[in-house]
Order: sequence, then C-alpha cells, then structure tokens
Amino acid sequence: MNRSNNLGRLALTMSFALLLSACSIFRQAPQKTDGPPPELSKPEKEEPKKPVEEKPAARAPFNVPAFAKEVKKDAYNVAIFAPLYLDSVFANGLEIPGRTMPRYVLAGLEFYEGAQLALDSLSRLGVKLNVQIFDSKSRTNDAASLIRNRRLDNTDLIIGSVSAPEIKVISDFAKQKEINFVSATYPNDGGISSNPFFLITNSTLRSNVEAVHDYVQRGFANKNIVVVRRNTPFEAGIYNNIKAAYDKMNYDKKSRVRELIWSDATTESQISQLLLADRPNVLIVTALDEAGAKNILRKLSTQRATYPMHVFGMPTWDVMKFKEPEFEGMTMYYTSPYYNDKTDVYSKYLTDAFRHKYKSRPSDMAFKGFEATWYFVKALAQDGVYFNKDLNKPGNRLFTTFNYQPVYLQENAEMPDYFENKNIYIIQKGDSADFKMNAIN
Repeated sequence: MNRSNNLGRLALTMSFALLLSACSIFRQAPQKTDGPPPELSKPEKEEPKKPVEEKPAARAPFNVPAFAKEVKKDAYNVAIFAPLYLDSVFANGLEIPGRTMPRYVLAGLEFYEGAQLALDSLSRLGVKLNVQIFDSKSRTNDAASLIRNRRLDNTDLIIGSVSAPEIKVISDFAKQKEINFVSATYPNDGGISSNPFFLITNSTLRSNVEAVHDYVQRGFANKNIVVVRRNTPFEAGIYNNIKAAYDKMNYDKKSRVRELIWSDATTESQISQLLLADRPNVLIVTALDEAGAKNILRKLSTQRATYPMHVFGMPTWDVMKFKEPEFEGMTMYYTSPYYNDKTDVYSKYLTDAFRHKYKSRPSDMAFKGFEATWYFVKALAQDGVYFNKDLNKPGNRLFTTFNYQPVYLQENAEMPDYFENKNIYIIQKGDSADFKMNAIN
C-alpha cells in the first residue's frame, strides 16, 4: 500500500472527523466510478413517507415490546464508530511525525472507508440518512462523553468496529434507548447480557467451536475425535463448550469426543495412544496463538505416516502461515463467520470504487465496513427502526451469508440476551488460497 496515499487518506479522515463531530451530515457521493453493480440499480419510485410513522404490531417478536412497533422515517439517523486514534496520530497538528502512519490506524481507517462507500451507494439509491462518524478511541469525545452530552439521543442505528471497554458503554446506552447496535468486528459478547438490541456479527469463539463439532460429527462417516488442549482454564473452557455441544447434539451417528491435555513434555507415545490407524483422526486443536499451535502441530506431524489425520484449528488460524517443511501436506482447517473469494460482482464493485477513491486496494476491514453498513442500513430503510423480526433477508446479502439468531444465556429466559450471527464457514488452508468446505449459499 502506498505510504503517501495512506497519509493523505488519514489527513482527509481527520478533517471529516472534525466536521462530523460537530454536526450530522451525509457526504456527497464521490465522482462517478462505474456506478453500483446492476443489482444495486435504482429502485422504483415510492410514495413519499411521513416523517415518522409508528404502528403497533400484533405481537412482540422475541417478547421484546419495541420489536412490535413499526417506526418508519423519511430520513434515518445513523452513528458509525471506528478506532481511528486521531488524537494520537495528530497530537501535534496535521503533520505526522516521520511521515509514517502507524499501523494500528489502518484497520479502523479502512473500516470507515468501506462504510463510507456503502453510504455513498445507498445515497445514490435514494436512501436518506443523517450520518455521524465517531472515533471510538478519542480521548475527548469518547463514547461515555458522547452519551453524557446527549450526542446520540436521536440515533436510529449504531454500527461499530469497537472492542472493550467502549462496546459495553455503547451497548448499555443502546439498551436504555432501545436502539439497535451492530458490533461488526469484535468476536466476543464483551460480557453483555439482557440486551436484545445488541447484534454480534463476528461470531463468538463458543459459536465457532460448536460449529467445528457439528461439522466433524456430520462430515466424517467413521471418525476418531480428539480435542488437543493445553492445561489452562481458557482452553479447558473451549473443551467444555465442545462437550456441551456433544451433549446437546441429536445425531444417532455421533462419535464420542476424547481429550489430550498437551504440554511440552507430551511424548509421541502418549499421542499415538489416542489415535487409530483404520479411520480418520479428527484433531481439534484449541490453541489460539501461532507459537502454541505450531508447537503442537510439529509433534502431530510425526504421526501422519501411520495415522490419517485432519486438524481443525481456531478462528485465529485464518492469518497464520504454515509454510514450514514439517507442515507440508498436513490437512488443516479453521473457522470464520466471513468468507469472500472476492470474485462476485459486489466485491469487484467495491475494489474498483476503493481504488478510484482511495488509490489503494481494500483490505478485509474495508469489506466488513462496507458489508455491515450496507446490510443494516438497507434493513433500516426497508423495515424501519425495529427491523429485528426479519434479520436474515437473503436479498440483502452481499459477500457473506448471515444467520442472526437469538442467544439465551439462561434457561427459560423470556427475552434474548443478544443476537448473534451463527453462520460459521469451515475453511481449509491451502498453499496459495483457502477453500470453503461447508456448502452455505
């Protein structure tokens, strides 16, 4: 990525952020690129809507009274949070020391840029919005200050690439004001509960390991399943989630799950005692860190000649590179709620628009910013403020198939604690590209 382009983009973002922190605006569309893809063509003209139209529905979906309302507006108020770190980067003015942009800025910057391109496209389709962009890492306009100063009171939708601690602050506000808050990138519930207005897009680790268990049980006709974990409370918790998934699974061909507690002293003999030569050995490795995962895989690799094996890792394996000779030919998989081979018409449109506007290629964060903004603002425009009764419209799909489901942390709870994307892709690592294994449209 060109460094001077990055500096220009960040300075531009700084000026936008200063303006957006003072008022609600919707930016003019950029110069024409090639226009949206054919599927994004202008809709048929609709009769003008009243500024606010509110009707009670027959019953409350998910036992949430607000979800029973139909609240439609002529223009909607949207707040987008991204970690831009503008206070740090521009602490001494608009000049960046050394003309080098910190790497920690890039993820939030590209999420914002992807979101902005989605807003521009929706604007061209006639969707009327008042949009505020906030730096979630601002020291002067942090989430708590914005809430205290009533800057978010009239918001109809919040979309955030945020993490702890601001995710809890925003979630508590969203619950109090009954505003849908979409957590677009954080793979954790942040300790949040009893908030049906909170939506998690980047699925939690528990959902990922449940999906692995379901896939290996159904995907292998005759298998030996072994969970390989280190002796830590965190990895014991992952194993317990797999055990719980096994207990809940209603499948007459499921195989029992065995456990290998790993340490640096684990011997090849101890490993081989749990492996079988006449069937696939499905090994679920719970290490999230690269050093720990590779340490385990090195010892497992010595058993491959005798015992056929398939190794399933954690979502963090997405960015890991297993180029060492001892891993050659080892069949490895990981999970992710996102999969995009970037060959579809929407991806091509975003790539072209990003290159035209920002003079660079979009990262995965740009795709996530575009997708989350498009998906939920489209739902807002279609169904109004409380679109929750129909979160999984196939027609709104761009790159990813979402499957938002209510999560109940306590048995017999009346209302969901939150909604979470439960669609998990099983992806096989390849030498030059990764491949989706489970058939999800």
